[in-house]
Amino acid sequence: MITYDSLRRDSDIKIYIERADAALGALGYTEHCFAHVGRVSKVAGDLLRDLGMDEKTVELARIAGLLHDIGNVVNRVDHSQSGALMAFRLLDRRNMPVEDICTVITAIGNHDEGTGVPIDNVSAALILADKSDVRRSRVRNNDMTTFDIHDRVNYSVTNSLLDLNKDKTELCLSLTVDTQYSSIMDYFEIFLERMNLCRRAAEKLGLRFRLVINEQFIL
Repeated sequence: MITYDSLRRDSDIKIYIERADAALGALGYTEHCFAHVGRVSKVAGDLLRDLGMDEKTVELARIAGLLHDIGNVVNRVDHSQSGALMAFRLLDRRNMPVEDICTVITAIGNHDEGTGVPIDNVSAALILADKSDVRRSRVRNNDMTTFDIHDRVNYSVTNSLLDLNKDKTELCLSLTVDTQYSSIMDYFEIFLERMNLCRRAAEKLGLRFRLVINEQFIL
């Protein structure tokens, strides 16, 4: 049986994740290696479990989270589509059932804000988990004098939390932003499209999406 844990230990998958992250590192992008995919996998799976989804759906969300960025080994452009095709081959060769493969590659192929659509519960959870992972520790650049806007925004976020309310009606992304490094306007300049995608993903799950920055409701 193909599981998140078996794939996480798979030597080939580890190499794809490492090389995809190395490619992004060469381009100056934030960290997309095991810390990122591990967090995305956990948040996506936990969200669906908290919403009462069955364990199979939770597991497929975790697998999609693990593999969602491997397409960056090909190119950053259209990495969601190339990643979905790569994931198809990897999972098919490991004899995952076709229905499950379809769920995973649909999520991967739709997780990026340029072309992504929350097709189903797994793709919606992957979008929300991925786009909520904004944090200082993802910044690779150690020279603040050369920070671009993406570095500044990620570095400024000292805490981020995606939280489902007790009534399971609202999903809130709460950020603590140190405005000496980046303004809230900077955040919206690069993340507005992502937040709109998160809103649509939350709606797919029957939730209202809220954004709170420094304890102030923004959305």
